[in-house]
Amino acid sequence: MADPAPLRLVIFDFDGTLSDSGGWFLSVVDHLSDRYNFRRVLPEEVEPLRKMTSRDVISHLRIPRWKLPFIARYVRKLFGRNTDKVHLFAGVTEMLAAIEAMGIPLALVTSNSEANARAVLGPENAARFSWWACGASLFGKAPKFRSVLKQSGIPAAQIISLGDETRDIDAAREVGIRAAAVLWGYAEPEAFAHLNPDLAFATPGDVVAYVARSAKMDRQP
Repeated sequence: MADPAPLRLVIFDFDGTLSDSGGWFLSVVDHLSDRYNFRRVLPEEVEPLRKMTSRDVISHLRIPRWKLPFIARYVRKLFGRNTDKVHLFAGVTEMLAAIEAMGIPLALVTSNSEANARAVLGPENAARFSWWACGASLFGKAPKFRSVLKQSGIPAAQIISLGDETRDIDAAREVGIRAAAVLWGYAEPEAFAHLNPDLAFATPGDVVAYVARSAKMDRQP
């Protein structure tokens, strides 16, 4: 089997991949369930839910699909009021700096807003990203990926996308981007098992090592 094409772009998800926002979301989920009339998450359900796909979680909580855009919009609004309570995962800043230093550009594709992402990333980290595609619907990341492809002009085969949810893998696969799962986020590895992501990374340092190997391959004569 031939080696994959050398990487020329790394696309990151935001929530659960760069930002440790799972705890904040759990702190507001009861408020959301009361406001939008779906099942509350019982304490003993938190860990089992982490092992489910995004669609299975929505089904389990009995959230009608038509309500999802309204919930997402409200969550972004709440998040914007609480960005000081959400922090980046350990090692994320170093990971972004290391990839930038290799000369490989970064893009951000997220369901969150650009303003919220910039607030949590901070000016220095935000400046590392060349392309932003934010405000994706819950299962609408594929068009955002296509937007980044068009803006960057980089072939899909030379791009990797990193996310912590099954919907991230689905969307990347839909547009032909290398699909990678990060295992430090909210979802448990079991949630990805049936999707068989192209790659899985346990730590931000593992991402840096992989990108460095690809960059070295690209420079070989």
